[in-house]
Amino acid sequence: MPSFFKNQKSKNKLPPQSDQTSSEQTASSLKNLLSENLTLIKEKTGNSSDIVIRHFKLGVNNSLAAAIVYIEGIVDNQAIQDYLLQSLMKDNQKNDLNDQNALELISEDIVTIGNVSFADNWKDLLSSLMSGDSLLIVDGINRVLSVSTQGGEKRAIAESTTQMVVRGPKGAFTESIGTNLAMVRRIIKTPDLWLESMKIGRVTKTDVTLMYIHGIANDKVVKEIRKRLKNIDIDSILESGYVEQLIEDQTATPFPTIYNTERPDVVAGNLLEGRIAIFVDGTPFVLIAPALFIQFFQSAEDYYARFDIATSSRLLRVFMFMISLIAPATYVAVTTFHQEMVPTTLIVALAAQRESVPFPAFVEAFFMEVTFEILREAGIVSPAMVIIVSITAIASFATPSFDMAISARLIRFLFILGAATFGFYGIILILLMGVGHLCSLRSFGVPYMTPLAPFIPASNEDTLLRLPWWTMRRRPKLISDNKVRQSKHQKPEPPSSRGMINQEMEGDDQNET
Repeated sequence: MPSFFKNQKSKNKLPPQSDQTSSEQTASSLKNLLSENLTLIKEKTGNSSDIVIRHFKLGVNNSLAAAIVYIEGIVDNQAIQDYLLQSLMKDNQKNDLNDQNALELISEDIVTIGNVSFADNWKDLLSSLMSGDSLLIVDGINRVLSVSTQGGEKRAIAESTTQMVVRGPKGAFTESIGTNLAMVRRIIKTPDLWLESMKIGRVTKTDVTLMYIHGIANDKVVKEIRKRLKNIDIDSILESGYVEQLIEDQTATPFPTIYNTERPDVVAGNLLEGRIAIFVDGTPFVLIAPALFIQFFQSAEDYYARFDIATSSRLLRVFMFMISLIAPATYVAVTTFHQEMVPTTLIVALAAQRESVPFPAFVEAFFMEVTFEILREAGIVSPAMVIIVSITAIASFATPSFDMAISARLIRFLFILGAATFGFYGIILILLMGVGHLCSLRSFGVPYMTPLAPFIPASNEDTLLRLPWWTMRRRPKLISDNKVRQSKHQKPEPPSSRGMINQEMEGDDQNET
């Protein structure tokens, strides 16, 4: 009996599946009649009010009906008016059009827009329409001409708000992927700058572009990133953060393993080192991989300033990062376990401040870190804790990468917990666990702590220290297959130039005598 009902159930399911398959195959192809195609477009878009349909006549005695379909707001209306409608209605060859040669003749001789293509199924037709293309549909032809008229309102290029510099380019990326790609193209003018575009998201169909320099980028890393991007199967991609979380090596870590930036010069610099950039339409933040731990403490301005100034700034950032990590934990450890390490005068002052505080140091630090709103009620915490937390907050702003600064804010609580439990021993234990965790991370197969662990002397020219440009002859190992960045003998030679000036002065003196 159970098997009988199972067979009956499976038999009942088969006909609808076959009917659905046949109906999908029928619906995928376009109709010959213009009216049927327009009706189906309206049905598939829910009779949306922003769908614009412009009817007109072509051919001998205006006997050939046609229509242009586009979505208001995401197209360039001026381009449609000047290069599409006027070309079709005023061209002398429009009388030669018929249902046999109309689309070919229009695409080859009449339309003056460069990017045109044909679509013969509903998937391609709707994809082009939703991307901002205009569709030219002619009665009697079961395919359409897709004309690139993408446009609409876009945010103008402005200065970066997250990675501001005093010296260097001021322009930042926008939400338009075409604009962003062009900004990098203007910096790197080589045919070896390759782009691979794809659409990700079953519903949003977001444009995602992979950019790298052929011959410099590691082919294995490019292949791996391409594979991970193509494996993404999700409804929507609204920002590059979606892609980042779906392709990163390690998810169970507070540390970012993919770098992001909104500066074209930073993307160009990383491409020239052998990294790969991932552009996502609709966001100004571009992903860069592989990413290294030390990379999150580097600023674009480091490479525009003198090496000694850049090195001191970078060391200061690392020092402030450590302060933002362990300053509250150190206070908790000292006041709870290690009072003997503090001078007597200072410990007496701290004890006097804490006399009216109803919380132990651990709860006090934890409470202050969770919310800065407690500063409004500073009467129930000690002034020393207010100072410690304020210094920690200021120190966290010195980290150039927002993602790394957020990680420090989370890890800070672990250090406070370790300090409250074991004092300085707890801080050292958490620190050792953190270093071990960092050494275990990978970014597309590249060790996260490279070139510090594993230690690669040849690649330490641009880590904690930023050596002069003329010393950085090679690209970072494990990042690029093309090792040599510049030729030898790039060091400036001031003595020769000074001797040249001296010779000119001596020659002038001899001429005067």
